[in-house]
Amino acid sequence: MTFRLLLVEDDATLRTALGDAFRGEGYALETAADGHEARAALREQRFDLVILDIMLPGPSGLELLRELRERDADTPVLLLTARGEEGDKVLGLELGADDYVSKPFSLRELLARVKAMLRRRERSETVAAAQFRLGDAAVDLAAFTVVCDGRTHALSPKEAGMLALLWQQQGRAVSRAQFLRDVWGGDTFVGDRTIDTHVLNLRQKVERDARKPRHLLTVHGVGYRLVVAPEAGDPEAS
Repeated sequence: MTFRLLLVEDDATLRTALGDAFRGEGYALETAADGHEARAALREQRFDLVILDIMLPGPSGLELLRELRERDADTPVLLLTARGEEGDKVLGLELGADDYVSKPFSLRELLARVKAMLRRRERSETVAAAQFRLGDAAVDLAAFTVVCDGRTHALSPKEAGMLALLWQQQGRAVSRAQFLRDVWGGDTFVGDRTIDTHVLNLRQKVERDARKPRHLLTVHGVGYRLVVAPEAGDPEAS
């Protein structure tokens, strides 16, 4: 499979160098030199990943990101930020960016981050159509829903991502660090408390009694694991 990337960068020298590197890695690459070109490309085509500079002539990278997320919640976006733009990094993540790299950056680091993001996309697409049952709960990751006791609960993208990862690793412990890496993309502004809060919310949706979970179990000192069909008499975990 050949991945299609969009590189949005107004610096012609950097755009050319990155373009050569991405094409050398076997990616199909489109480029845009300003916000107007990027906006047109994003409206006319779908990409597997967008590398987006924040500071652009015309619409800024953050404006483009906001517009993209209004109609597309799935396409991964990697922001290119200038060193010291801490506020823009935070805003970009809040708007739905998946990762960022600060200039100046090493080409090796950028390529590694792109490869990691595309691997996560492949993994999420593999499980996107997954439907499974957890006791009384029917989980549909493609529809972002859980139906339990006749009630339909909506899953947020992060909750669905966590369930997808747990489903892949069912029966095995998934560490908080792995959730941060594979679901949040290594976001340094997210900590263990965020993971635990999402698990509590998930238990409200998939467990008959969230206070006595039988499927989404705590592995103390590590993280969580998913038990699809607990045996009768299994001890309930907290």
